[in-house]
Formats: sequence, C-alpha cells, structure tokens
Amino acid sequence: MGSAALALAGAIALPGTAEAANILTNPGLESGSLSPWSCTGNLGSVVSSPVHGGSKALAGAVSSSDIARCGQTVSVQPNTTYTLSGWVRGSYVYLGVDGGASTWTSSPTAYSRLSVSFTTGASQTSATVYVHGWYAQGTYYADDIALDGPGGGGGGSDTQAPSTPTGLTSTGKTSSSVSLSWGAATDNVGVTAYDVYSGSSRVLSVSGTSATVSGLSPSTGYTFSVRARDAAGNVSGASNAVSVTTNAGSGGTSFKQAAPYLYEGWGDPPSVSTVMSATGIKWFTMAFMLDGGGCNPMWDSTRPLTGGVDQTVINQVRSAGGDVVPSFGGWQGSKLGANCSSASALAAALQKVIDAYALKAIDMDIENTDEFENEAVQARILTALKTVKANNPGLRTIVTFGTSTTGPTYYGNRLIEQAKSIGADIDVFTIMPFDFGGGSDMYGNTVNATEGLKAKLKSTFGWDDATAYAHIGISGMNGLSDQQENTTPAIWTQIRDWANSHHIARLAYWAVNRDRSCPGGGVVSNCSGISQSTWQFTSITAGFTG
Repeated sequence: MGSAALALAGAIALPGTAEAANILTNPGLESGSLSPWSCTGNLGSVVSSPVHGGSKALAGAVSSSDIARCGQTVSVQPNTTYTLSGWVRGSYVYLGVDGGASTWTSSPTAYSRLSVSFTTGASQTSATVYVHGWYAQGTYYADDIALDGPGGGGGGSDTQAPSTPTGLTSTGKTSSSVSLSWGAATDNVGVTAYDVYSGSSRVLSVSGTSATVSGLSPSTGYTFSVRARDAAGNVSGASNAVSVTTNAGSGGTSFKQAAPYLYEGWGDPPSVSTVMSATGIKWFTMAFMLDGGGCNPMWDSTRPLTGGVDQTVINQVRSAGGDVVPSFGGWQGSKLGANCSSASALAAALQKVIDAYALKAIDMDIENTDEFENEAVQARILTALKTVKANNPGLRTIVTFGTSTTGPTYYGNRLIEQAKSIGADIDVFTIMPFDFGGGSDMYGNTVNATEGLKAKLKSTFGWDDATAYAHIGISGMNGLSDQQENTTPAIWTQIRDWANSHHIARLAYWAVNRDRSCPGGGVVSNCSGISQSTWQFTSITAGFTG
C-alpha cells in the first residue's frame, strides 16, 4: 500500500437544521467505556492519551491476524444522505460503513480527520459504522467520531430539542488550545452530548459541560459556541458566542540569528578566531552531524561527537563570546533522520548532541530523497524535534530545506503542514534560495521565494505577516552556486537589508569556507568563484539584526 494524505484541515460544517446531528452514542469515548462500540478480538480499549478532544479516545490494538475493527450500529432513515467523520491516528487507519463507502489515512504521529458520505437504501433502517487499523501496523487511535444526519427512530416519538446551553466562557488558553465551560442544558428525555463549534464548524463533541479545543494556531482569534443534543438527534439552539485569541507561540520575535555555515571536514577550514575578529560574527552553523552507525551522532559520520577538531572549534567560538548551532543532515551522507528507526530513537540521538554541548539551538537540514522527499522521515524528524524541545526548555528548533523561486515546493509545503499537524512548534523555517533556477535575479527571486514561504506559514498556522516573518530564515550560497547563479556581495547586502527590514529570524549562507576570492575559479570548496574581499560575506551577514 502507498501512503495517502487524506487529513482535512478543519471540521465539517453541519447543516443548520435540528435533524442534522451526530446520531452515534459515546462518539468520543468520554463515558470511559466502549459501549456501544464493539471491537473484534477484544482488541479495543478506552485510553486517556493520546486524545484529540476531551479526555478519552478509542485504541485498537492491531495484531498480525486481527485489524481491531470497532463498530457501532445505529438506526437510520431510508434514502437519506449521512456524513461519517472522525479523527484518527496510526498507520493505515480506516473509517467506513458496512456495505458502503470507506476512506483511510496513514498518520502515525498526529490525529488526522477522515470524512466520507453515503446514502442509505430505499428500505434501509440501520447502518453499522466502523474504524479499524491494518495487520501488524501497531495500535491505532480514534476520537470524536460522528455520523451526521437524522436519527432513524432510536428516540421514539421525541421531537423536542434540548434547551440552549448558557453562560459559555473561556476558562483558560495557551498558544494552541482554548478551554471552555458552560451551563448545562435540559431535555424532556435527557441531554446526551454537547457539540462545540468554532464559527460554523463543529470541532468537538463531549458529554460534560467543559471542553478543551486543541490544535489551534498562536496569536489567532477564534469564536466558539455550544449546542446540546439528545438521543433522538434533536439539537438545541446555539449558546452565546465567546471570542478568544490564543497566546503567542514560543518561537516569537525575540529569536534572531546570523549564523553562516562552517564545515570542518572540507574546504580548508579557516581559523574561527580570525574570522570572528575580522567580521564581528558571533554564531556559526556547524556542519554536519550525521550517523556514525546505529543511530549514533558523529561529525561527518567519522569524527567523534566530542574530543575532536569540531569540539576544539566550538570551544574557540565560545571563548570569543560566540556560539554554534549544529546542523544535522545536509544533501548527502548517512543521516540520522533517515537511519534512526523511530522518532524516539532520533530524539535520543539529538539529545546526545544537545547534552554534549549544552546547546541553545539545533538545525535540521532536510534535503534529498532520503529525508526531504520522504514524508514518513519528515514526520519522524518533526516529532523528534517536538520531543527534544519539550525536554529542553528554551531550545530553539530550525528546519532548513530547498525552495522554488516562488516559495516552498510540494515537499516543502508538506513539511510545513506536518509541522502544524504534529504540533512540532518549529521556531524557524529556513529556505535555501539557490540551485533553484534563480538565474540573473538572485535578489528578486530570493525575496519572491521568501514571500511565498510567508504566505504558506500564514495560511497553515493562521499567523499575521509579522509573526510569519519572525519564523522565517534565509540560507543562501555565496558567489557561484552549482547552477552558476551568482550571489555577489552587493546582492547579499540587498538580501540582508531586506531581511532586516522584514524582521525575519535567521540569516545564514553556505559557507564560510568559501568566503574567499577566486574569480574564474568555478564552484569549489574553499572560495566563492568570484571577486570579493576575504570574509566579505561573513561581514555582511554579521550586520543582520532582524
């Protein structure tokens, strides 16, 4: 089976009629028991983590011989269209209706929404909906499952809607969640659930009078309301609306970094003391941390993590009042992101480097088909970054990747979307505007690419311009690129000035090793291929303040 990206970004907007309601019982497992869900092989259970909404979710412990199919049968009306939806997490998770439509996704590290519609037969009065995983693919999770449409008589002759919930208020918020509470509704038979709406979209169903809506964007306004419903599918009017703006994210405008790449395994590495003294640069991006075998971090896969030339250089940088951000990955070599077997194993490898150097920031340079163009490896890297950021308060996380002249490519967009879905809280998304068809207008095309990245960040995270710029980095290539694009000192100065005026977070280039003159020298490791003064690009970069 191939990978499918079926996750939907938002909740489904429900029709505004009383008949359109979630007719499933215990849709979010908030009762704490499976009933009336029934799972094959007794492989279903109710768990408290990970959940999408509320405090409970369904877990299906798939085996090599059983897909842990969990289903519920409900009454429906003939010749009627219903929409089945739910939030799922795991490798190859399916949602569908017996004898009818189904859909699936593979989302092992974050909840994704599935949705499918079907129309009942001319005499059909019941339907069985189900969720299941796939053989030997590990435990899946499902939450907030909904079958929207008119009930089929399960509530008897009850046509009376519950009263409207009252007193909706926000009881707390973070950069990615809002907590809500409200007064209970009443019903002639009994209220079975409350549906929480963001605007016109239902985002959560709970059985009690409080809920936490998660997966939100920082510094973003949301308007919530709540409706009550009963077993017959009758739905109340909407509560009062409450508007809440989430807190700012942790990767705010305070993080600014001018950090050109320095490589100790190539290109006549210069004396960092000389470079720092001559240019005023304080940060370097140290390349490249790779896999030395067995998911074990080593510089260039061959030099030791500590005790070698790289540590000597780092000590010299710090002695001169500067600091470093190691870069993991790059274009080639044996990479930790691709080789570590899981996100937790990769996070452990990253933690070794963080601990070895008491790091303030790390850069994941995600390139080539083994990492950048592999969505599973993208997710592994982002999940590992989320883990180490949670375990190391104050650590800044940077992802660096290629671009087109108009903004992120398909895989760049996918990386950003996965960062949002996983909740990775990346501080800086850095593009590499070179070897990208920039031609003779490297300034204009760099700006266009960065504006394209800004637009993608805004649409994905709901940020305003200033917040999006504050999460952007530019990493260029001084002098001649592999495609013979020519970034001159004058052009790099223009790019730096644009970066300062738009208050982006990071400016870097490849590489200090090449920051030397050799006009006509071509694309080589120890000079730029153009006429320039020694360390001129580093001096320009040092003028980046954000």
